[in-house]
Amino acid sequence: MKRILILLLALLPALSAGAQGRFEKYLDQAEGAPFIVIDKQAFTLTLVDPQGAPIKEYPMACAINYGPKKVKGDHKTPEGTFKINQLLNAKGLSHDFRDGKGPVKDAYGPWFLRLAVPGFIDIGIHGTPFPESIGTRSTEGCIRLRNEDILDLKQRVKVGTVVIILPDPQ
Repeated sequence: MKRILILLLALLPALSAGAQGRFEKYLDQAEGAPFIVIDKQAFTLTLVDPQGAPIKEYPMACAINYGPKKVKGDHKTPEGTFKINQLLNAKGLSHDFRDGKGPVKDAYGPWFLRLAVPGFIDIGIHGTPFPESIGTRSTEGCIRLRNEDILDLKQRVKVGTVVIILPDPQ
């Protein structure tokens, strides 16, 4: 048991460096501040510190269809590097998901973190009244978090935070 503990302690720096190494390649895009990396394949949104170390990872949902967003209504999540350009209090906002149930109140949870995506005004990271959708491809293009997670993330970001959305596998 003591040998296992010593081995684990010896490996800890390497394991930590491996986690940090995942995000180091994005540092040139992050502008020396905390940033977000969204991995559509893994259904994760990771908040990363300015040195490339993960701060917190959240499970998420993304768009129904694969590939980068090209036109409104294609049900794809954009890919690339963007910035948060608005922290919108979304309480009370409704949306019709065109599922025959009509408009859903609080469709975006408590917050909508709008992204500056060229050609699109309503793409963002937001909460949901459908927590069972997290970990699935179920959105029209946005990134969806559990309401408690969007509350936590909102406290950690600001307008101007860089958001890197990784491409779907080819």
